[in-house]
Amino acid sequence: MKNYEEIYEYLKERNATHLLKFYDELSAEEQTNLLEQIEIIDFDLMKSLYDNRDVIPDSENKIEPIGFTKFDDISEEDKKRYIALGEEVIKNKKMAVCQLAGGQGSRLGHKGPKGTFIVELDTPKSIFELFAEKLHAVYNKYGVKIQWYVMTSEDNDEETQNFFASHSFFDYGKENITFFKQGELPLLNYNGNPVLASKSKVFKAADGNGGVYEALRKNNILEELEANGVEFLGIGNVDNILIDFFEPTFLGMMVEQNRKVAMKSVTKVSPEEKVGVACKINGKPGVVEYTEISEEMANLRDENGNLVYGESYFGFVVYTTSFLKEIAKGLTYHVAKKKNSYIDEEGNEVIGEEPNTYKFEMFIFEGFSFADDMLVLSVDRKKNFAPIKNKEGQDSPETAIKLYNDFIKG
Repeated sequence: MKNYEEIYEYLKERNATHLLKFYDELSAEEQTNLLEQIEIIDFDLMKSLYDNRDVIPDSENKIEPIGFTKFDDISEEDKKRYIALGEEVIKNKKMAVCQLAGGQGSRLGHKGPKGTFIVELDTPKSIFELFAEKLHAVYNKYGVKIQWYVMTSEDNDEETQNFFASHSFFDYGKENITFFKQGELPLLNYNGNPVLASKSKVFKAADGNGGVYEALRKNNILEELEANGVEFLGIGNVDNILIDFFEPTFLGMMVEQNRKVAMKSVTKVSPEEKVGVACKINGKPGVVEYTEISEEMANLRDENGNLVYGESYFGFVVYTTSFLKEIAKGLTYHVAKKKNSYIDEEGNEVIGEEPNTYKFEMFIFEGFSFADDMLVLSVDRKKNFAPIKNKEGQDSPETAIKLYNDFIKG
């Protein structure tokens, strides 16, 4: 690690010495930690992101429909064949799963990682425990323990791991669970400078769910998967308590069609539903946000009356591990203006009453474009999608619990 003088000179060249303004007030440990935080900042990247913050995404993108299959339209003959193929994947431990669990439960009024949120079922259980039950069910049926990867963030990694330990890793075996952290980027003020969250900490934020690709690479997980003969990795959001990675029909379709990437989708409840939808963008598979398609496109229907752009992405994807290695670094970063309280260049506390910082993040679905095509399987929303995102109303614990209980009761 570089010493104070080296890092100070480095910051001086970049007009960012304010990050060391309180250095002399810190303990020796805090000083070391702060220098480590600063040393890993890619200032060239941050300058590029700031300089391009107002660049409007290419409005000339050619958006086209993408083919999809409805689960209920699969013939019994095909389903039988797909199930056999999918079960072979599971039984031979050729699959692992990864939960995107870097978020906090603040929108739920919950203090702690979102996966530790307690769902008030007949027997209250955390979101993590509900997922562990799915893994136990696979073990009971097939006699194999699927490796469970949990992507945390700098903010919640320690608390998440302590939660697992305090619950005896849900009797799944510590050796069958791997934690790894997603990347972070500094927040920038409107002058383009990194800011301090406190006198001893650079203000950083997770780099979005698209950061999973780099995190898998950086933490040597792709090499680990390959060494263990794992050919498929399912990645999904932690907050969907009905997520089902192990439905063999879907996996079998992916195998038979030789797809590098496959996603489950649910049909939009209306053309106006504010969700991203599966499509092709410039000839490549992707997801287009609802704000990026016209009202005419949103309402367009095919000869069967189905919405042409009606299959929404809900955070469920399976990749071949070889394809994950193909997804290059350098996905597009998206900028958002955020309201934060921080310490400015002069050492004054800035209270975030209005948006005052830039946050940069990547989206996971942009990785789809590295494939020529992908499998999209439209499944029953009531059996596959029960998200817990908001404290009340839509996608709240109340709505998710009802969907979960309805599913369990058949």
